[in-house]
Amino acid sequence: MIDENRVKHVEELAELSLTEEERKGMAEDLGSIIDYVNKLKELDTGDVEPLRHILGVENVFREDERGETLSHEEVFKNAPEEERNFFKVPRVIDND
Repeated sequence: MIDENRVKHVEELAELSLTEEERKGMAEDLGSIIDYVNKLKELDTGDVEPLRHILGVENVFREDERGETLSHEEVFKNAPEEERNFFKVPRVIDND
């Protein structure tokens, strides 16, 4: 079982603010997860090959072929704003 101090530590690391009820539930959930992982550790996986992809999917490549291109006017006709041949969008990163 996970103790309350461990849950509070995880809460601080994750920058969460949990109620006492949520902490108790979190302790139970984390305890269940650790129990399950410990149960999995009991399995002998020495002869099991690592799984690369569950569906056996492989990349499908094609040759690059030059196709039709859009004119400058067509590219920017629905753009809200344009500046020096680029789409102008609102700033989302503050440099301060």
